[in-house]
Parts: sequence; structure tokens; C-alpha cells
Amino acid sequence: MIIELVNTGTELLLGDVINTNAAWIGQRLAALGLQVARQTIVPDGAAIREAIAEAAARADVLLITGGLGPTNDDMTRESAAELLGLPLELNAEVVGHLEEFFRKRSRVLTETNKKQAMVLRGAEVMPNPFGTAPGMYIPAACGEGKGLHCAMFLLPGPPRELKPMVENQVEPRLRLLKPDLAGRTTLYLKVTGMGESDIVDRIEKSLEAMPGLDLGYCLGRGDVDVRLSGSSEIVEEAAALVRERIGDFVVSEDRRLVEEVVVDQLKKGAQLVATAESCTGGELASRLTNVSGASNVFGHGFITYANEAKSQHLGVDPALIAQHGAVSQEVAQAMADGALRVSGADYALSCTGIAGPTGGTVEKPVGTVFIGLASRGESTEVRKLFFPGTRDRFKMLTTQAALEMLRRRLAGLPLP
Repeated sequence: MIIELVNTGTELLLGDVINTNAAWIGQRLAALGLQVARQTIVPDGAAIREAIAEAAARADVLLITGGLGPTNDDMTRESAAELLGLPLELNAEVVGHLEEFFRKRSRVLTETNKKQAMVLRGAEVMPNPFGTAPGMYIPAACGEGKGLHCAMFLLPGPPRELKPMVENQVEPRLRLLKPDLAGRTTLYLKVTGMGESDIVDRIEKSLEAMPGLDLGYCLGRGDVDVRLSGSSEIVEEAAALVRERIGDFVVSEDRRLVEEVVVDQLKKGAQLVATAESCTGGELASRLTNVSGASNVFGHGFITYANEAKSQHLGVDPALIAQHGAVSQEVAQAMADGALRVSGADYALSCTGIAGPTGGTVEKPVGTVFIGLASRGESTEVRKLFFPGTRDRFKMLTTQAALEMLRRRLAGLPLP
């Protein structure tokens, strides 16, 4: 099966928006045992029709992202209809979706937006609960009158709309188009606390020796997804090997992030966590509160960026800061202990470090961070880590390490 991908949008060519859709779609299809043969990026407007025509002449399946909006340069649906010689017709169900979408936002559906309810005759509407533009699946039979034998998927451009549509609408149809995919399964084991090279050293040779197993890796934000694809039997055999070799580092097997796992663990134990942050500026609390249900387990978050705030809100002794410095094991421990005491939580995490690019010393270079974990009935643990690089990367890796410390404590695993 030859699959091509056409991404539309002038913003992609200008570099204003990074084309993450192409990478994500490639990964999803690879997990199915499929491979994108060619990717094309074209600007909005007339170039869309030319790109679709060229790709449809080569491919068995064509995925097109973007160009489904209401403006006059959103021409994906019109280009496909023109190429196939089929009319666009107003779809009442899509109109109803649009009216409800706008009503919930106290807006009125305009004639301009009704353009998004035009559906190519013979196409199947793919609902879009996260946006206004529905997707369309155009079976290969729709192109027979023009000598084409390519099935087409018209997909919205925004990732928040595209991803669920691919997972829920596109992938099931691809399995029907290629029946031998039906018995195939894919498992993602999310690993944190280990670099990709360390993971490879421990598991890759053994996994590559398993016949019928497709192995892949995907770097995330502080973690690595180990992708296992194949028959259910071979995938389970491979997963068992991964659990045996690096099981303590596997955060989830259902693509949950470490913060999601932590919130779930805390909810099961009816326990609370508090945070005390300096260098991360609230990102640790933000990651926790990004998880639905976090209000059941997270009540207090302290951003004590200034030394005075550490003393005022967490009770950190100013003399301790003067003696050891704000970025120190002693202060990280005092911050965690203070957050635990003031909040009344069961666990408290603290972070104090040097994000840079200035402020480092020979003893404490930029990237140095101390992470504290205080728990009811247990001694407070502090880890000194080093994450040089940009401020964003420093914050991401620091919060990832802090959450991993808590995950391990909750799971009864040794701290790194």
C-alpha cells in the first residue's frame, strides 16, 4: 500500500508553525506496520490542487492535512472535488454541528463558516468534536470516473483536531483497506530516568532477535516511548523482556505521562501533594494541574522565587540560605519540609536551581538543581542533578525528575 501525505499551509513553509503533524502521522502509521512513501508541503491556495493531483496519481492512500477552513484560500475540499469531478453538497448534520459549536461559544454561525459544511458527494464525514471543520474520507471508487484509484482522507490542520480524528477515524479505515493489519497490535512503554542509548544497550539486541517484531523509539519531553508492534503474542513477549530489563523505569504502558500516573496513584491512596518551586517558577504545579482530577490530590503550590519568599512562606531559615546558598541540598530539604508542614499534605516536592544562562559558579554551574521530596513518616530525600541547556529544557527536565521521584516513592521503588 503506497501512502502519501500532503500538508497544506503557508505558515508551514514560512516556518511560523512547525510541521509536527507529519512526524506524528508517520509514527502512527509505522505503529500499524505502514510507511509514508512521500511527504509534500504546499502553501494555501491553488498549489493544493496540483499537489493533490500529483499524489493521487501515485498513491493508494492520500492523507491531506489543512485547508478545510472557511477562508477563500482554504481550498482542500474544492481541489479534491474538482479533481474527481464530483459536486460539493451542503450536509445538514455538519450544519447542525456548526450551529451547536457556535452556540456554546455565544456566537452566531455565519454564511462564511457554512462553507465547512460542504461535503463531496460519495464521501464519508469524519466528525470533528474539537473544531469546526469535519474531515472527509473519500473512497477510491469516487475517482474511478477520472481514472484514479486512490482513497483520500481530508483532515483538519490543528493537531488538537487532527490527532483524535486520525486515531478514531483514519486508522480503523486503514485496517479495513489492508486486512492483514487486523491481527496487529502496538504497545508503547513510556520510559523515564534513562537516556535512549541506555535503553538501547539493555534491550535492543534481544528485541531485534524476535521474529515479526517491529521496534521503534520516540523521544518525548523527558521520556522515551519504546514502541513494540506485531502480533499480540510477540508484542507481549517483547514487553515482558522490557519489564524484566528496565521495568522500574517504565512509567506507563498506555502512553500516560508521569504526571498522569502520579495523580492516579495519589487518588488511589486518597493522598495529597504540595509543591515548593524556585527555579521552575510554577511549572511543576502546572504539570500536575494539567491532569484532570488533580484538584483531588493537589491543594498547595508555592512559588518562592525570592529568598525572602522561601523564608516567609515556607519557614526556611535565612541563616541557612546565607550559609549554604539558595541553591543547595540544605535549602531544597528545608523547602520540601516547609511545604509539607504548611500544606498538611502527604508529600511535598521542592526545586531550587540555576536555570541560566547567567548565575552559575565553578561549584554550581548553570544547570545545577536540587530536588527535594518530603513524605509523612519518612526522611526527606534530596537529589542533586545537572541539566544544562535552555531555560525551557532545564524546567522540563527538572519537573520530570521531580515527578519521577514522587512516582517511585508512591510505587515503593528505590529513588534514583
